[in-house]
Amino acid sequence: MDIDALAGYEIDEFAHGGTTRTVLRTGTGPAVIVMAEMPGITPRVADFGRRVAAIGCTAVLPSLFGTPGRRPTPGYLMRSLAGGCVSREFTAFLRRRTSPVTDWLRALAAFEHGRCGGPGVGAVGMCFTGGFALGMMVDQRMLAPVLSQPSLPLPIGDRRRRSLGISNRDLEIVRERVQGDDDDSGVCVLGLRFSEDSMAPAERFARLAEEFGDGFIGVEIDSSPGNAHRISKRAHSVLTDELVDEPGHPTREALDAVLAHLGSALLG
Repeated sequence: MDIDALAGYEIDEFAHGGTTRTVLRTGTGPAVIVMAEMPGITPRVADFGRRVAAIGCTAVLPSLFGTPGRRPTPGYLMRSLAGGCVSREFTAFLRRRTSPVTDWLRALAAFEHGRCGGPGVGAVGMCFTGGFALGMMVDQRMLAPVLSQPSLPLPIGDRRRRSLGISNRDLEIVRERVQGDDDDSGVCVLGLRFSEDSMAPAERFARLAEEFGDGFIGVEIDSSPGNAHRISKRAHSVLTDELVDEPGHPTREALDAVLAHLGSALLG
């Protein structure tokens, strides 16, 4: 564990259902569960958590795989990905099934809401964890879900490219929450992807729009050849590795949209 990369975080553990995991926290205010992409909580993911804390929220980073603070290398990434694909906690290939780890994440969110207060909690998933915030919406405390380059189930075949990685039952509950009712204006789902990212395919965003209508805001950043900002066609990690922290850059605008989404739902 690279302590320097995790400066400002408290390191704790959370247990539920017989599973105990390391959890990092920084900031004060309503909780936002930040679920790292592969290979784990890298320095860039930790930086994103600090940005969440800076707007007045508590960033809560559960370690679902990898070593917190460790810098990514190709070998480390491949080992984490291989482990995630065969783990029973993550539904990497099956459609219409919510990943079992989501139950643990809901329990963590409930605990953090009780600890931090506020109207509810937010969640930001990235890549392998990108769609987990949808499954967490089964709990009424989830008010600000963010799906950054959601990649599960792995987009092998037409049906998987359109799949949302959630069971039919959970999807119905999520749809009702997005639609809202007379006493509730509905929860808005924010999604991020690069236009040429085959791991978070356009078909998946089209399906999200079909299911949730105006309740889904899809931010798609141009990564086509010759794009104005010279973003690589292979760009994938919107909020971390590909983030260019300059005003006017589309990745910075995407980051600002995420922080505004969290702030609007949790801080008023």
